[in-house]
Amino acid sequence: MTFDIKICGLKTPETLDAAVAGGASHVGFIFFAKSPRNVAPEQAGALRLAARGKAQAVAVTVDADDAFLDAIVQAMAPDMLQLHGKESPERVAEVKARYGLPVMKAFSVSAAADFDRIAPWRGVADRFLFDAKPPRGSELPGGNGVSFDWRLLAGLDPSIDYMLSGGLNAANIGDALRLANPPGIDISSGVESAPGVKDTALIEDFFKSVRIARGRSAA
Repeated sequence: MTFDIKICGLKTPETLDAAVAGGASHVGFIFFAKSPRNVAPEQAGALRLAARGKAQAVAVTVDADDAFLDAIVQAMAPDMLQLHGKESPERVAEVKARYGLPVMKAFSVSAAADFDRIAPWRGVADRFLFDAKPPRGSELPGGNGVSFDWRLLAGLDPSIDYMLSGGLNAANIGDALRLANPPGIDISSGVESAPGVKDTALIEDFFKSVRIARGRSAA
């Protein structure tokens, strides 16, 4: 199975280039006004051009309506939509049908029982993203820099395609890969020098740590 790496919440050409150069399979752009990583559809569209043919571009939204999704898809032409809110299976099916794009549905995890909740979305969503539950008081569904117990993923049905997210960084990615062996990983705040500010050096360090953890040369 292909191992995917998504760098999410990109906002500048420099950090997008660093993500692509490091080997990102996916680059994510966040459309959520409360997030420090929020971008306008036109801004994401310009950045997305630099990734075309090199990495899959993912548009991340939170309970977005059709009008907002229309604007994003028209301006950005994403390869995939990530729904990070409370979207129902029916809503996911509607979005897939409307745009003809694959959809990744995000879920918050803190206990093994949380994985039982995904059953109605299986066969509807093309992929899942498992993130940690937001800290109390946070207005962000993701990008909070917190993780959950990765050992919970050991009991997951191996046929479920997903990305692991939440609190990943260069220091702990080795443990995450060893304990969960996920088919994909998603990182945002773990390569930032401040909320919403991606750091090219941290992106490079993260990819170096991934290569080491996966047993490849760090050169």
